[in-house]
Amino acid sequence: MAIAVVVNFLPDHQVLGFSTSTGLNRRSNIHAPISYNTQTYSSPTDVDAPASVDEESFEGDDDAIIQIKPKAMARLVELKSKRDADPKSTVDPSSPLILRMGVRNGGCSGLSYVMDFSTEDEIEEEDEIDTYEKEGIQCVVDAKSLLYLYGLELDYSDELIGGGFKFFNPNAEESCGCGSSFGV
Repeated sequence: MAIAVVVNFLPDHQVLGFSTSTGLNRRSNIHAPISYNTQTYSSPTDVDAPASVDEESFEGDDDAIIQIKPKAMARLVELKSKRDADPKSTVDPSSPLILRMGVRNGGCSGLSYVMDFSTEDEIEEEDEIDTYEKEGIQCVVDAKSLLYLYGLELDYSDELIGGGFKFFNPNAEESCGCGSSFGV
């Protein structure tokens, strides 16, 4: 069973909150709230430049560790465009947007998702990197998280409630009601 999780970002790229797409708590079989955050700070309308990724023509890499869906890639390209257009940004616009994904111990199911932006200096030798040169995106997964995230699908929804990045993890056997943690 795949578990879906939504991640919302604040404008400064901090993780705001998580929610599940089903809202079902497997342990007690009672429905939990779909979202604890009804404000979406990560909607396509907060970016002036349109995405340069054509969702219809984008095809993810079948050999990639994380399968990035077209809507998620379009949103990542929008975030990169926003970063590159920011006059306060110290990042070279020709550098890729580096998305670091991983897991950490914690949460009521044992493991929690971690998703953040990174720099090239923070990439470790043992990290696995999927590069999307055309889009200017790199997805980095640390060696310890690889076992839990291999085959994960990253999607994006721009729905007002429950919108944001969504994880569909084929490795997760259980998830807590809020969706911020999972177990294998």
